[in-house]
Amino acid sequence: MLLSCMLVAAATVASRTSTLESKNTSGCPGSCGNISMDYPFGIGTGCFRNGFEIICDHATGTPTLAGTTQPVPVKLLSIKTAEARVMLPVAWECFEDSKTVNATSDGDVRFNSDDVYRISNAHNHLVVIGCNTLGYTQSQRSEGNGYYSYAYYTGCMSFCNNSDSAVDGACAGVGCCHVDIPPGLTNNNMAFERYNHTSVLGFSPCDYAFLVDKDSYTFRTAHLKMDTNTVMPVWLDWAIRDSMSCDEAKKKAGSYACVSTNSECHDSSNGPGYVCNCSMGYQGNPYVASGCTDINECEHKEYPCRGICENTSGSYECKCPSGSHSADPFNIPCNPSFPLAAKVVTGTIGGLFIIAIVVFIFLLGKEKRKMKEFFRKNGGPIIEKVNKIKLFKKEELEPILKTSNRIGQGGFGEVYMGYLRDEIQPVAVKKPKVDVKLANQFANEVIIQSRVLHKNIVNLIGCCLEVDVPILVYEYVSNGSLDKVLHDNNRMPLDLDLRLQIAAQSAKGVAYMHSEITTPILHGDVKPANILLDEDFVPKISDFGTSRMITIEENYTSTIIGNWGYMDPEYVQTGLYTSKSDVYSFGVVLLELITRKKVLDPDINNLLGNSLDTYTKKKKVIELVDPEISAKGTIGIFHSLAEIIVQCLNLDVDQRPEMADVAERLQFLLK
Repeated sequence: MLLSCMLVAAATVASRTSTLESKNTSGCPGSCGNISMDYPFGIGTGCFRNGFEIICDHATGTPTLAGTTQPVPVKLLSIKTAEARVMLPVAWECFEDSKTVNATSDGDVRFNSDDVYRISNAHNHLVVIGCNTLGYTQSQRSEGNGYYSYAYYTGCMSFCNNSDSAVDGACAGVGCCHVDIPPGLTNNNMAFERYNHTSVLGFSPCDYAFLVDKDSYTFRTAHLKMDTNTVMPVWLDWAIRDSMSCDEAKKKAGSYACVSTNSECHDSSNGPGYVCNCSMGYQGNPYVASGCTDINECEHKEYPCRGICENTSGSYECKCPSGSHSADPFNIPCNPSFPLAAKVVTGTIGGLFIIAIVVFIFLLGKEKRKMKEFFRKNGGPIIEKVNKIKLFKKEELEPILKTSNRIGQGGFGEVYMGYLRDEIQPVAVKKPKVDVKLANQFANEVIIQSRVLHKNIVNLIGCCLEVDVPILVYEYVSNGSLDKVLHDNNRMPLDLDLRLQIAAQSAKGVAYMHSEITTPILHGDVKPANILLDEDFVPKISDFGTSRMITIEENYTSTIIGNWGYMDPEYVQTGLYTSKSDVYSFGVVLLELITRKKVLDPDINNLLGNSLDTYTKKKKVIELVDPEISAKGTIGIFHSLAEIIVQCLNLDVDQRPEMADVAERLQFLLK
């Protein structure tokens, strides 16, 4: 019976690490008994990475984990699978009478003091033996949710009606029960719930609970009187846990563990951290410099070759001898060369192949000419003169433009996240859907945007013009959109100061576009989804797709564009978009920010659809303020915010403030 599973993100345990680039284990013991000691494991000072020390009992040839309260024998250490197999004691409690316990052990031997191990949920399960008992494991103390001390509790109940109830080989709740365990368990600490043992003391005087390899234990009724010194085989998953992931570890050059050439890093599948493996075609120890060596596939039967095998670095080649051939020499034997008739056929096929190559070269040339035409049409000759804009080749961006990298999709295009070649900082690549028909206009807008250098506006890095619709490359903003932060199911807390900061700095970004650059830019689609937040929650205005469209024909548009809930009613009626239209949209964003309700929420929609000024005088806006901030701010602040919102949403365009004024007033409230 699964009691409960409170999954809490495991905290990375800070640990001392070795500088691995120059690691030399040549003077360290290579084994203990029949167990090989491969780094990061080791015996003796300087021979192991922190947390991986092994102690060798030379008298018995038995390796044990270091730092435990009693010896924990090691039966297997695997560098390739990042696993260890050890013997851990069972937990038990024995009864003097029906309810009095005369001796007990929770089984915890502190084998994981440096937090490098996790109990393998794939190989192990929890077994409880006894009559009238409930046993469970409890792991990660002080990581609970406030009601419980531990992060994990998992167990089951075993009951016996009489001495004949339990049956050999059956472990389904009568004398014995078992349950799968979740990933993330760090130790083997057990506990029991006690029940009346009056009728079972004769044949079940003790209760037992233990983790064990699923394939190595079968229940026997004799185990109801198991020796309390019994140990069980348990699989452990280990990892380098001084970093949460590979990406984080690679930034710490001094402690990065995958030091061998031709090695690669993989995030741990059980708990935080990472493990190292040799790259495809190599074998050995990736944790030691030059530890991954080339596999000579020609010496191993598992690598097929029916011709002549030739080893290469990281792979191998398989060819037929001269005068013979095979369609697939890896799997099909080589046969003598074709007879004359076959040669004629082969020659014909060869001729067709040459024709295919010629056609391919022709098409390749045509494609290159097409790309040059796209480059010219999209204003390349103008844009390439701008020093601040980088022009990317189509093939440079193709690895990023994969479905698996897509992080967003909207009416004006798709957004992908990835890394440019030799760069460690991610970028956001936008592939617009809108056909840009006026090359000079697109070029001018790219040039204008290249001059927009403001911390609250997403930075344009460059573009690719060798495609029909130009692709834009922006800086990547890690915390996603304000819309996601406000309305995601797992909403993070946002205090009043942080919301005022986001509002004030967003307003600064829009005001900068309106009035602080030579050629003003109207955004055209101001909404939470287009306000991105970086790791410090600094807002950055994004998505200028609409702004490009509305500059056509002196701000008039034939089609209403933008998101309906944030759209200026005056713009809907006249088709004329002005800076005050952005002010209206920002007013809706500000209302959404302090209420934490979507614009289509009935309460917000009611405010927008009727006289907002009347509602404000009746304090309806104050009543809609998010409870998370309403108790922490003064009524004066909320009235001031309501006044700004009312003025921004005024149906009389001339009565709306300028964005610079809105930004200044919000900054004053923040102070």
